[in-house]
Amino acid sequence: MDLLAPTQRQVVFYLVPGFDILTFAAAMEAFRTANSVRGYGAYRWRLVSMDGHQVKANCGLYFQVTDSIASGRRHLSSTQRPNIVIVCSGSNAGDHAERSADAWLRECKRYGVTLAGLSTGAEILAGAGLLTDKRCTIHWQSLPGFVERFSRAHVSLGIFEVDGDVYTCAGGAAGFDMTAHLIGRDHGEEVVAGICEHVVVDRVRGTTVRQRLPLSKRTGTVNETLRFLIEKMEENLSEPDRIGNLADAVCLSRRQVERLFRFEFGCSPARYYRKLRLDYANRLLVETAMPVIDVAIACGFVSPSHFARCYRDTYGRSPQQMRLFSSLIRGAPAFALKSVART
Repeated sequence: MDLLAPTQRQVVFYLVPGFDILTFAAAMEAFRTANSVRGYGAYRWRLVSMDGHQVKANCGLYFQVTDSIASGRRHLSSTQRPNIVIVCSGSNAGDHAERSADAWLRECKRYGVTLAGLSTGAEILAGAGLLTDKRCTIHWQSLPGFVERFSRAHVSLGIFEVDGDVYTCAGGAAGFDMTAHLIGRDHGEEVVAGICEHVVVDRVRGTTVRQRLPLSKRTGTVNETLRFLIEKMEENLSEPDRIGNLADAVCLSRRQVERLFRFEFGCSPARYYRKLRLDYANRLLVETAMPVIDVAIACGFVSPSHFARCYRDTYGRSPQQMRLFSSLIRGAPAFALKSVART
């Protein structure tokens, strides 16, 4: 870039109530440090909320903003049009879907504005119809509900994804990686290296890095055969594969696979598989409004009564009770609780 004629890119952070402060700060700091490395204000930012009022982050702190969505829409046809709009949200993104925000984001897209979603910001973008047939990612805890709601989005478990001018990241420290990638697009890898030096980071991770810990760290096992079998189970939760077929895939007998699981986990492979499916079901119940029968089917249970019995045996509550309990914990409005109670 020509330093004699520096350009400045305008960034808008759209703050959704309950937004994840770690991801927001990681992205913001990347832009701030880029300005320091470049020696001029390469990026200028402002904060936007739905109504122009302050927004409460997930940590309880309140952030003052400079604009509302309404003024943001007016800026699109002025010199204050942003180059980048970043949606910042948290675990309750679905509770804050707004038609006017969706319309604004679609307008931004039509004006050629780069769009990004931090943490569950992908849910807001998808709700506006901006991730249809697009590669994207979202925090792994929100993945089950997201996949069920937005089946036309191509979701990965990478820490961030880039599809044209649409960026999404899984949250946490990945906000820095995604933003550094965006800055590298504008200013080159030398500037990104300078940013890493400033913030004492050894490297910027790429889109091929997966979100979750390696299976060996999550389960404590280093057995390659078991690792392969569990990954196959996780890939087929809605249509569970037969244990015999899994055994054939690793050239072992079913009895040998049974012994491996009992030695490592103290249970049969079938019970371990069911535990994975019930864990998936629990996330769908807590994080989505899917009917219980649809949750059962999505987790490979043909009979709703069998699903309810297995769920109660594992979690000590029926699926309906767990949904009501999680709604109470989140402080859902009364009308939502009545709806849950009738589910």
